Amino acid sequence: MGFNEFIGKLFGNKATRDMKEIKPWVDKIKAVYPEIAKLSNDELRAKTVELKKYISDSAAEEQKKIEELKGTIETTELEDREGIFAQIDKLEKEVLEKYEKALDDVLPQAFAIVKDTARRFSENPELVVTATDFDRELAAQGKDFVRIEDDKAIWQNHWIAGGNDMVWSMVHYDVQLFGGVVLHKGKIAEMATGEGKTLVATLPVFLNALTGNGVHVVTVNDYLSKRDSEWMGPLYMFHGLSVDCIDKHQPNSDARRQAYLADITFGTNNEFGFDYLRDNMAISPKDLVQRQHNYAIVDEVDSVLIDDARTPLIISGPVPKGEDQLFEQLRPLVERLVEAQKKLATQYLADAKRLIASNDKKDQEEGFLALFRSHKALPKNKPLIKYLSEQGIKAGMLKTEEIYMEQNNKRMHEATDPLYFVIEEKLNSVDLTDKGVDLITGNSEDPTLFVLPDIAAQLSELENETQLTDEERLAKKDELMTNYAIKSERVHTINQLLKAYTMFEINDEYVVLDGQVKIVDEQTGRIMEGRRYSDGLHQAIEAKENVKVEAATQTFATITLQNYFRMYHKLSGMTGTAETEAGELWDIYKLDVVVIPTNRPIARKDMNDRVYKTKREKYKAVIEEIEQLVQAGRPVLVGTTSVEISEMLSKMLTMRKIEHNVLNAKLHQKEADIVAKAGFSGTVTIATNMAGRGTDIKLSPEVKAAGGLAIIGTERHESRRVDRQLRGRAGRQGDPGSSVFFVSLEDDLMRLFSSDRIAGVMDRLGFKEGEMIEHKMISNSIERAQKKVEENNFGVRKRLLEYDDVMNKQRTVVYTKRRHALMGERIGMDIVNMIWDRVAAAVEAPDYENCKMDFLQTLAMEVPFSEEQFRNEKKEKLADSAFNAAMELFKQKTDRMAQIAYPVIKQVYETQGHMYENILIPITDGKRMYNISCNLKAAYESQCKEVVKAFEKSILLHVIDESWKENLRELDELKHSVQNASYEQKDPLLIYKLESVNLFDTMVNKINNQTISILMRGQIPVQEPQEIRQAAPEQKQDMSKYREQKADLSDPNQQEAAQHDTREVKREPVRAEKTVGRNDPCPCGSGKKFKNCHGKNM
Repeated sequence: MGFNEFIGKLFGNKATRDMKEIKPWVDKIKAVYPEIAKLSNDELRAKTVELKKYISDSAAEEQKKIEELKGTIETTELEDREGIFAQIDKLEKEVLEKYEKALDDVLPQAFAIVKDTARRFSENPELVVTATDFDRELAAQGKDFVRIEDDKAIWQNHWIAGGNDMVWSMVHYDVQLFGGVVLHKGKIAEMATGEGKTLVATLPVFLNALTGNGVHVVTVNDYLSKRDSEWMGPLYMFHGLSVDCIDKHQPNSDARRQAYLADITFGTNNEFGFDYLRDNMAISPKDLVQRQHNYAIVDEVDSVLIDDARTPLIISGPVPKGEDQLFEQLRPLVERLVEAQKKLATQYLADAKRLIASNDKKDQEEGFLALFRSHKALPKNKPLIKYLSEQGIKAGMLKTEEIYMEQNNKRMHEATDPLYFVIEEKLNSVDLTDKGVDLITGNSEDPTLFVLPDIAAQLSELENETQLTDEERLAKKDELMTNYAIKSERVHTINQLLKAYTMFEINDEYVVLDGQVKIVDEQTGRIMEGRRYSDGLHQAIEAKENVKVEAATQTFATITLQNYFRMYHKLSGMTGTAETEAGELWDIYKLDVVVIPTNRPIARKDMNDRVYKTKREKYKAVIEEIEQLVQAGRPVLVGTTSVEISEMLSKMLTMRKIEHNVLNAKLHQKEADIVAKAGFSGTVTIATNMAGRGTDIKLSPEVKAAGGLAIIGTERHESRRVDRQLRGRAGRQGDPGSSVFFVSLEDDLMRLFSSDRIAGVMDRLGFKEGEMIEHKMISNSIERAQKKVEENNFGVRKRLLEYDDVMNKQRTVVYTKRRHALMGERIGMDIVNMIWDRVAAAVEAPDYENCKMDFLQTLAMEVPFSEEQFRNEKKEKLADSAFNAAMELFKQKTDRMAQIAYPVIKQVYETQGHMYENILIPITDGKRMYNISCNLKAAYESQCKEVVKAFEKSILLHVIDESWKENLRELDELKHSVQNASYEQKDPLLIYKLESVNLFDTMVNKINNQTISILMRGQIPVQEPQEIRQAAPEQKQDMSKYREQKADLSDPNQQEAAQHDTREVKREPVRAEKTVGRNDPCPCGSGKKFKNCHGKNM
C-alpha cells in the first residue's frame, strides 16, 4: 500500500468526505418523498405556494423595515441620508441570509416536489388540475402543452423543444439528488457524460426560484439555452414559476426585460455579460433589463469560468483616425525579415547535420550550436522537428542551450546575435535582434527607426539642462514623449506582424472565410464568430492574409466573464471535467468541486498511451488500429487537435478505402447528422476536439456486444480536461468502450515539455523506427507534462486577470455612481460627497490665493474664511465650516430653481396638462444651456423638486460617461505602454497598478469638479408658460453605432473553449407556431373573443 492510499484509508479522501456531508440531505429528501407522492395534482401545486410563503415570511420583518426606511429618505436632510442607505444595505444582506436558511429548511420538500412532478409527467400523458390565472395566461400565449377546459387546465407530457417533439420520460435518480444538493450549496458538481446534468439542474433551479429573486441558467451557446428553456420549462411552469430565455429576444427590448423578470432565466454567458454592460450605458431607467444578480448555475462551468474567464467582453465604438494603422505599410519589411530568417535557419540546420555527423568533438559542438540557432530562429520548422526526434540529437542541443543559459542567460546573446529575430515558443514571444533592426531599417535616414529610445534617461537629461526655461523644457518633454509613442507603435506593429508570420498558421489557429480572419477554438475546433485577437494581433494576421484590415476601435464598456460571474450572490456550476482545475476554481471563485458518483459503474477501458518517435510512425499506427476496430464491428471516434490533421487522416483513410466522416471547423454545419451516425457499427468519425464537449453518442445493442465505442486520440492536448472530455464520449451510462492516445515525440506538448527523458529511454533501449513504447510510467510522465502546462497557463491567466482586477475595482465604483444617478434615489448623497471632496481639496491649496480661486471656479462662492484663519486654523475645522457654507448655498440654489420653475409648471399643468407628458426645461450654468426633460405630473406634484433631480441626474450621467470613456482609453494605452517596462527590469503589472491609480484619481477629480461647477451655477432663465416646449418621448440608448466583441487574448495555446457544444443538435424544419385568430375564442377559457381578452394589446 502506497503512502497516499494509507493516508486516504486513515483520514478518508475528499470524495468520501463530500458524500458523507451530502448523504443526510438525500436521506431527508427520500424520507419526505412518500408523503409528497400521495398528494393530488392540485395539492402538489398548493405545496409549492406554501413553500413560497414560508420563504417570503422568513424575512418579512426585515423587508418591512427596509420599506419604512425608504419612506423617510425624501424628508431627511441630504447630509444625513448616508446613514439610512447604510442601514438599508445591511438589512438587504440580512434578507438574503434569512432566505438561504429558509431554502435549506424547505430543500427536502422542494426536491421531492420536482422529482414527483417528473414522475407524474413520465407516467401520465395528461395531468388535470384546477386552472389558475397563470395556466390561462400560458394557454393564451399558445403554449402547446396546456389547454383550458372550463375550470380545468390539462397539461400534456410532450412539447416542442429545440425544434423536436419531446415526450417527457425522465425521473431523478439518487445520484442526481446528490448533484442537486451540491449545486444548491454553491459548489461545482462534476458528473460523467450521460448522467443528465440538465435534469439535475431542475432541482436547485426550482428551489432557488421560490424566493422570487430570479435564477440564471447559463449555457455555452444559444441553441442550448433555447432548447433547455423549452425542454425543462413546463416542469417549472406547472408550479406557477415563469420561465424565459434572453437569447430569444432582442437586446434592450421590453421582451428581454420581461425575460429577466421571470423566476427562471436561461441564456448564454456572453449575452448575460453584454446585458450588464449595456445596462451600464443606459440613459434612462427604462433601458435597464437586468435586476440584482442573485443565483446562477453555469453549465460546462470549466469552459466558462476557466477557458473563457480572461476573455474581455467589449462594447466598442469608432475612434478618430481609426483607419490610420501601420500593418499594411510595414508588412513588406516583415516579409523580407521572415524570408531572410528562413534562409538562415535552413542553412544552420544543414550545417548542423554535416558537423554533428563528423567524428571531431569540436565540429560536433559547432554543429549543436548551429542546431540551437536554427531552433531559436524557427522552432516550428518541420525538417528541424524531424531531425530533433533522432537519437541523441535533442539531448545534445539541450546541453548547448544550458551552456548559454548559465548565469542568467549571460552568454545567450552570442548564440542569438547572428539571427534576425529570436522566437521563445514557451513564452509566446518574438524579439528583434540588432541584425534584424538593421535589415528593416535599410537605408533610412533615421537609424533608430525601429529602436525604442531610453525614455527615462532622456527625461533625466532634460531635467538636468539648467539653461532651459520651463516652457522650453515642457515643449522638449512633449517632443520626446511623442517620438517615443510613435516608435512604440511602430515596434509593436512589427512584433505583432512577426508573431502572425511565425507563430500562427492558417487552418490551425485560424481560417479565412468570406474575406475575414476567423479564429478556430483550439479546444473544440469550432469557428468562434465575432471573436478577435486583442492587441493588434488580429489586424496583423489580416495584413498577412491580404484581407481588409479592420479599423481600430475604442472601448466604451468592458468586463471579463470572471468578474461578471463574481457579482452573483451565489454561484454554482456543472461539468464533466472540473477536478483537474479544482485549485483554480477555488482560488478565484471560492467554488469547491465535488465529484458525483455515476449511476452505473464506468465500464470503459482506458489504455496506456502509445508513444512513437515520429509523427509519420504514429499516424501509420493510428490507421492500422482503425482498420482492426472497423473489422471488429466497433464505431470509432478519432480526436484530432487541428483541422489540418483531421484532413490529413481523412486522405490516409481514403487511400485505404475506409469509409469515414470528418467533423471540423470548416464542416461543422453537418455536425448533427454526423454525430447521430457516430454510434453505428463500423462507423469512423474524425473530429477536432469539438466532439469532446457535450456530444452524446448513443450505441445499439450489437455495438455494445462488439465492445462499444472506441476512442482514439491522435495527440495529447496540453490540458488534461480536453483529453478527459474526449475519453468521456465512450462509456456513458455503463456502456462498454475503450480509449487510447497515440503520441509522438514530435508533438507540440512532448517537444516542449517531456520528450528528452522519454527520448533518452527509447535511445538506451535501442528502439527502431516504427516501434512504440507503452507503459503506465510513460502515461504518468505525459500527465506530469500536462500539469506543468496547466500550472503555467493558470499563471498566465492569473496575471492577466490581475490587470483586469485593477479595471474592475474602478468599474465597480463608476458603475455604482452611475446607477445612483440613473435611478435618482441616492443621487443627493453622491452630490454631498462630491461637495465635501471639492471643499477639502480647496482648503488643502498651498496658499490663500489658490484656495480663493478653487472656491470661485468650482464651488461658485466666496471663501467663507479670512486669510488669517486660513494660515492659523486647522484644515479640518476650516473644511467643516466651508462645507456647511457650501451646502447652505447649494440648497438655496436648488430651492430657488424649484421656486422659479413652479409657477410656470403649475400653470402649464393646470391648463395644458392633458396635452403634455414630458416637458423640456432650459437650465443654464452661464456657459451652456441644458434642455432637461422632466415628467410634467411628477414636477407639479413634487413642487418642482423633480426638476432639480432631473437636472442633477442629466449632468452626472453626461460627466461620468465622458470621463469613464476617456479613462478606459488611457488604461488601454497604459496597458500597451507598460509592457516596455520589462526592458528596464521593472514589473509591468506593478507600474500598471500604480499608474492606473493616478489615472483614476484624476478622473474622479475631473468628475467632481465638472459636476459641482455646473450644479452650483445652474439656474432657470425666467420664462412665460407659452414658451414651455414638449419633450420628445424618452430616447433609448442607440446601440447601433457600437460593436460587441469578445477579444481573444493573444496566447495561441490558451484560446477560449467550448463556445458551442454538440448535444443532439438536430436541424429540424421550422415549425409554424399555433396562432390564435383575433375573432377566435381566447385559449384562456374566459369565453371572450381573443381580441377582447389576451389579444387586446396585440
